[in-house]
Amino acid sequence: MNHQRGVSALIVAFVFIFGFGFVWHGMLMKDAYMETAALWRTDPDFNRHFWILLLGHVVVAFAFTGLYVSKVGLQSAGVGFGYGICFGIFCVGLDLIRFAVEPLTARILWMWIAGSLISFAILGALVDAIYKPKA
Repeated sequence: MNHQRGVSALIVAFVFIFGFGFVWHGMLMKDAYMETAALWRTDPDFNRHFWILLLGHVVVAFAFTGLYVSKVGLQSAGVGFGYGICFGIFCVGLDLIRFAVEPLTARILWMWIAGSLISFAILGALVDAIYKPKA
């Protein structure tokens, strides 16, 4: 295990997840969220909980890169994209569960599904590019 590449992958993963989330949820999905505004925190309340959002991104980045570095990346280079798709499919399951129990629109569900698959596929490729096993 190469700790330097692992830490680099973790940092890149956090930055990517946060940036992608900002663009996807904060910009592209803004109108969809406004349709169900009563379900979400107000801006001041969101800002008070922002540190939890950051912590959540750190946890996801740590879990994603930690599993890749300790198990997946040891097998061969070039598997990151597929690993990301698998991770995205896992998240799709969580999106479906949330849709079943929360009064969300189908538009939000489908955008969450697309966002999960796209973001984790890209993230897998990024982590793979940074943490390649030695030849």
